[in-house]
Amino acid sequence: MKGPGPRNPIQFPGMGKSVHKPLQGKTVLITGAARRLGRASALALARAGADVAITFRNSAREAQHTVIDISSLGVRAVALRCDITDQKSVRTTLKEVVKELGGLDILVNNAANYETADFDKLTLQQWDAIFASNTRGPFLVSQEALKYLRERQGRIINMGSLGGLRPWASHAHYCSSKAAVHMLTKVMAKALAPEIAVNCVAPGMIDLGEKAAAAFMKSMAKQTPMHRNGTGEEVAAAILFFATAPHFITGQILAVDGGLGL
Repeated sequence: MKGPGPRNPIQFPGMGKSVHKPLQGKTVLITGAARRLGRASALALARAGADVAITFRNSAREAQHTVIDISSLGVRAVALRCDITDQKSVRTTLKEVVKELGGLDILVNNAANYETADFDKLTLQQWDAIFASNTRGPFLVSQEALKYLRERQGRIINMGSLGGLRPWASHAHYCSSKAAVHMLTKVMAKALAPEIAVNCVAPGMIDLGEKAAAAFMKSMAKQTPMHRNGTGEEVAAAILFFATAPHFITGQILAVDGGLGL
């Protein structure tokens, strides 16, 4: 599914001058971007002028809506079904992105799973499943994207978590998988330099308006120095920062947590 939308710069009324778009002419791939933080990031990068490809696994309807919304911003957009834990699926997806959009400048490894489990009840299957999506996935997609990113002196932005920086007792597998992503970011930054810059955004408590989490979010806001939880747009702004920052900035983990991790 795709939206071919032409690239038309926004005009100031009566002035005839284009709004500056720092990612004009760039192509971005964001995994797992049909909804939630991935969607917010996709829209932010599209507003900055990038053509955007997103992947989804089960959220086909949401992916279609996101593509429509991205296309309405005057850039090209495409959504592709992909299992980020499967090498063949990832390889096929990367080839399709390059075919549809002409290349790849920025990879955002956003797709991941989140789960709560008491340590003494955590199963090996749960452990392996979280690591497959949260750690194997970013490694696999990054590795398959290398040849395309090197051609354009590209960037990789991983989605980490405050849980990868601070231990959460009921999230042993999740925290461990995200801590691994943080280290993977640093290793990749050294291994892929100087052609590719690699950084990571680590969100804290982000309120996405889910009613089931309302009580928990209210409690966490009280514990946060900024006296509130974050928004998807704030995480997207951090992604945009790394997408447009000097290429010299690499190997960094940026916590977007309102000070909760201090």
